[in-house]
Amino acid sequence: MQNPRDMLITLPNPHLRQRSKRVGVITKDIHKIVTDMEVTVIDWENSRDHEVGVALASVQIDQLFKIVIVRNDYDNKEDRTFKVFINPSITKYEGELVEDFEGCLSIQDIYGKVPRYPKIHLKAMDIEGKPFKLIAEGFLARVLQHEIDHTKGIIFIDHIRDLKDAFFKLNSEGNLEQLDDKTVQNNHILW
Repeated sequence: MQNPRDMLITLPNPHLRQRSKRVGVITKDIHKIVTDMEVTVIDWENSRDHEVGVALASVQIDQLFKIVIVRNDYDNKEDRTFKVFINPSITKYEGELVEDFEGCLSIQDIYGKVPRYPKIHLKAMDIEGKPFKLIAEGFLARVLQHEIDHTKGIIFIDHIRDLKDAFFKLNSEGNLEQLDDKTVQNNHILW
């Protein structure tokens, strides 16, 4: 098996900016991609002192399919199980946009204050190919919007590129420190 650290792609890899394909049939290969995604999140988390791996889109392991996994209990680091969303699609957004912090496994140590809808309606298939619908609120709604963006080739920084005071860096103590605008705009890795 490939080392999980070798599977995770990060900016400036151009594949992160590509649109993912719909999954037509759930095959053994799709099951393997999901397993690789889960292993990658846990391995990443094990390598971090102050962060929890919450979710991943398959493009982040260089598999351009509309597959997203979200940790079942992101408040409990011991729970290492995930819900699978295949071909996820948001059918409705509700509420006023709310800004909150987001990070991404594919952008090391950079966080941003990103506007997202507080409530979404979503449809997807599970790993067995059964369709389901979900209404997500709060943090889960934010996570799903972030991951579904990945399937469209959009990264959270794209939403805040022109906003001053929206970017932060995680320091060695696990605290967020604001980055100055010039440092962000001139960052060849991000853009």
